Amino acid sequence: MKYSAHIGILFCGILVLTSYFPWIYIESLHLHVTGVGADIKTVFGKPALMNFYLLPLIVLLFLIPKLWAKKINPFIGAINFAWALRNILLLSTCRNGECPQQKIALYLYFISAIVILVMTLLPNKLKVKS
Repeated sequence: MKYSAHIGILFCGILVLTSYFPWIYIESLHLHVTGVGADIKTVFGKPALMNFYLLPLIVLLFLIPKLWAKKINPFIGAINFAWALRNILLLSTCRNGECPQQKIALYLYFISAIVILVMTLLPNKLKVKS
């Protein structure tokens, strides 16, 4: 795909942006949990921190026009997607008889991780010299 790197970089930015918005709301504690933490200490920690470490590497590999970079990027993108899947399952699970209210940013975060993974699987056409 011609613009897969551009779309992938755009959704990396969207993933970072949605990490700062509230993901869930816990009614009993009157607490909003975001991807970078909460107002008080919770069991969730900072769920998007791993994504923040992986995204610069993904963007760098999108920008490098070498074959090895296009082969490594799906692996890193799959780790990023797995971490996003872990976060959506961890944060949306009911605990102690109370289910948190999921916010739209949690779903946008997960959709961004899916799009990044798909864009890593559709690299630009490279002219490889034999």
